[in-house]
Amino acid sequence: MLSGAYGGPLAALARVAATVAVDMVLPPSCLACHAPVSEAGGLCPDCWNRISFIGRPCCARCGLPFTIEAAQDAICGDCARMPPVFDRARAAFLYEGAGRELILAFKMADRSWLAPRLATWLQRAAAPLLPEAGVVVPVPLHRWRLLARRFNQAAVLARLMAREADVAMVPDLLVRTRRTATQTRLSRVERRRNVRGAFAVRRSRAPLVAGCNVLLVDDVMTTGATVSACARALRKAGAARVDVATLARALPSRP
Repeated sequence: MLSGAYGGPLAALARVAATVAVDMVLPPSCLACHAPVSEAGGLCPDCWNRISFIGRPCCARCGLPFTIEAAQDAICGDCARMPPVFDRARAAFLYEGAGRELILAFKMADRSWLAPRLATWLQRAAAPLLPEAGVVVPVPLHRWRLLARRFNQAAVLARLMAREADVAMVPDLLVRTRRTATQTRLSRVERRRNVRGAFAVRRSRAPLVAGCNVLLVDDVMTTGATVSACARALRKAGAARVDVATLARALPSRP
């Protein structure tokens, strides 16, 4: 009876006490630059100002931020000329400044403790998409890249977000059918060619896709080539809707 009645508050009190004890020995520091901050998991004012969070107004399809006021259903010129394969895409912040530094530290420098804060920002960006999502699916890594990196950053973020939002997450629904070159230094056309046909729905998971609204998760959306290739595979398997949520969004380069 005692643990049933008081276990929750006592456990919470113990967690607070433990946090205070740790902060006394190791004061909380900024996630990006490690400067002292008031609470764990936060950013210092300088780094906060170096993150460009994306809000309204933005393109109703791809989520590209607008620099002027626009209607809620307005779409950008690129989406008007060539509608994307996915239905909607949203991102938490631009892939620049402290936001870019955090993502690179998370995926390349083994700073896995950044995941909860990054997932919180991802969930905030995906808020318009989550109510209609039947399943959350991360963009998969090729097995050799997964072996080298030891974890799939998209899967980690997707799992944390889906658990908090109470939506089913299937980490192995999509597979890479072949190894692709890194997209970093490729042009827009080369990126599309590089990932064309590189993804497929796992045969055993196909029944989960048919008629379902899928929320696809990745860390960064640059040209949209990767998420578009994934969306094509999901459409081919019968997905009713494919939305995309990414942590960051790179602004399109212009001639």
